[in-house]
Amino acid sequence: MLTPLGLATAAGSAALYAAGWWLGYPEPAALGAAGLAASAGALLWTLPRPRLEVRREIAPEKVARGEPAVGVLHVTNAGRAVRGGLAARDAAGSEPVAVDLPRMRRGGRRTVTYRLPTARRGEIPVGPLRLVRADPLGLARRVRSYGTPRTLLVRPRTVPLGLLPSGRAHHLEGPTSEKSPAGTATFHALREYVVGDELRHVHWKSSARTGTLMVRRLVDASLPTTTVLVDDRAAAWRDPDDFELAVDVAASVAVGAARASFPVRVLAASGPVAATRGGPGDAETVLDRLTRLALDPGGDRSVTDALRGVPGGGSLVVVVQDGSALARLAAVRARYDRVVALRVRPGDGAPVPPGVQAADVEGLDALTAAWPLLGRGR
Repeated sequence: MLTPLGLATAAGSAALYAAGWWLGYPEPAALGAAGLAASAGALLWTLPRPRLEVRREIAPEKVARGEPAVGVLHVTNAGRAVRGGLAARDAAGSEPVAVDLPRMRRGGRRTVTYRLPTARRGEIPVGPLRLVRADPLGLARRVRSYGTPRTLLVRPRTVPLGLLPSGRAHHLEGPTSEKSPAGTATFHALREYVVGDELRHVHWKSSARTGTLMVRRLVDASLPTTTVLVDDRAAAWRDPDDFELAVDVAASVAVGAARASFPVRVLAASGPVAATRGGPGDAETVLDRLTRLALDPGGDRSVTDALRGVPGGGSLVVVVQDGSALARLAAVRARYDRVVALRVRPGDGAPVPPGVQAADVEGLDALTAAWPLLGRGR
């Protein structure tokens, strides 16, 4: 299609040709005809479509923020003509990446690699490859796309952290309340029946064999849940980079618990992010969900509002910046075995409520150093 310069040239040439022809001046008419011919020639110049087959790879498809990732393009010349060096651009999020395709014979194949931007966390769309063909005068320009787009996941950075000690002693006769998670009562041993035992726990085969009424002794095998809460209100953070560090901190805590096969619950002030029950793939699930977490520009819910309706128990780790939200943690302190506040690059010295442990985090190295100390105290 014609560029703005081409459109202006074509319109001016048409007017010049018409005026010259109407007034009987051959020179302006000749100039107008030359301009129109140049515009038509520019369109013909950009008309041929290079026949290229493009297959795209991303290696690896999931990386931590700041780690290297490359895009790999396998390009095949499916046309009859020999293709000289072509200049193309590949899309990598909002950043175009220049790609130089070398000369290819008919049926020739080339592999081109280039680095992808991983400085910012998120889902980065990669592709399609855009080939721009323009005439030497810049009057026409045609863009053609090749290849199927792919997605690069730039996930939070993490550091290895241990599991915070938490949990209360469980009754050896089984769950002591209806709030115990379903399916956590596990057979432990047999014992003799005593008055008051439920008949549904009687083990009839053992009773018949021993001649004594025997009942099953159950234990509550439920594991304490680690709840990680991130303040994602845009107004609560002075700099977007501070929020990126906060997500890294939250991911490190959640992944540490998940890799220990403990249940993990990740919340933001705006709502739930992830919930796992303790399994081999939980860490990957948590990282994928936190990849999509973004600042909420209109967020008006506090960190304690996000905890309403969420079961208590286990450890609660709150990731904030300033201490204005810490005072509200006193209202939920009794619901959890342990409450920890991680203040990311704080700008104030707000007091910490009784029963709440706190640590200031200037970077992931500081988190690694402070975490074992938090695990010792209560």
